[in-house]
Amino acid sequence: MLYWLAEIAGYAGPLNLFRYITFRTMAATVTALAFVFLFGPSIIAALRLKQGKGQPIRSDGPQSHLLTKKGTPTMGGLMILSGLIVSTLLWANLRNGYVWVVLLVTIGFGLIGFYDDYLKVTKQSHKGFSGKARLALEALIAGLACWALTRLGATPAATSLAVPFVNGFIADFGIFFVVFGAFVITAAGNAVNLTDGLDGLAIVPVMVASGTFALIAYLAGNAVYAVYLGINYVPGTGELAVMLGAVIGAGIGFLWFNAPPAAIFMGDTGSLALGGLLGAVAVATKHEVVLGIVGGLFVLEALSVIVQVASFKLTGKRVFRMAPIHHHYEQKGWSEPQVVIRFWIIAFVLAMIGLATLKVR
Repeated sequence: MLYWLAEIAGYAGPLNLFRYITFRTMAATVTALAFVFLFGPSIIAALRLKQGKGQPIRSDGPQSHLLTKKGTPTMGGLMILSGLIVSTLLWANLRNGYVWVVLLVTIGFGLIGFYDDYLKVTKQSHKGFSGKARLALEALIAGLACWALTRLGATPAATSLAVPFVNGFIADFGIFFVVFGAFVITAAGNAVNLTDGLDGLAIVPVMVASGTFALIAYLAGNAVYAVYLGINYVPGTGELAVMLGAVIGAGIGFLWFNAPPAAIFMGDTGSLALGGLLGAVAVATKHEVVLGIVGGLFVLEALSVIVQVASFKLTGKRVFRMAPIHHHYEQKGWSEPQVVIRFWIIAFVLAMIGLATLKVR
């Protein structure tokens, strides 16, 4: 919205700053951070009053959680999404189609997560929305978003998959790219959702991935940088850096309240929405494979659940003491801060590897 000030001023004088993506990204970060800091306490108080007993804690989980986390309200994703949406609407160029597609995916996944959290709180059960119904809705939203993204791109690359480390190699999926892209977005949403099990565990890797993809989006949306690096040039995706900056700002604000002992949990409201956002950005910027590297921690968490369930159904035995894998290490005797900080380190390392793919081609 404020981008229009530069147009009104004819890109002259101090208002010319609003034209630059880098400036608006930083401004979006600060705006989202300030919003969450300002309204966070009142949101937490309202959620605590409405929810009473807070998020139900799994009885088969680590026993320490029944003592330290019981009564903590959930749906903290509302804080993140509020700051993200307000900041994006203020600082992004609202004529940009990519911004609206990614924003609508984020809101759509957030609404699904909100309903899931609502059912868990009202029923006081960790079982919420029907898994099949939830996946179907997510796939529908993601499929529509991918169709829109292919229309926005309107080039052969829009339906293609770029392979990291190989300069110029792309695999054209044609119309089936919509299915592939929908899978990426849905998988990303659920992988982040599975990671959100300890105080601060999910939000920092989300911010790390957001910062990484903010840079990728900026480079992919700039013809000079894209050609130099040998990556697909996707005009308009640079504007997504503004939204990702807002994620970082809102995430920092949320972490202030989510730091151990957490005053509020992110809940599916936040984790599904943020994962869907990252997936949509990866599809828009043609860096779907890189998301699997940068978000490798989320992939690991999701795979641990898949392996655990498959092993138990096929052999009756469990591979991990408990899934997702962060609970496995808790059961092995790692303290919660040890698990969280070590997983943060993994997220940082994977982000650096992901960035390396931009040059090593």
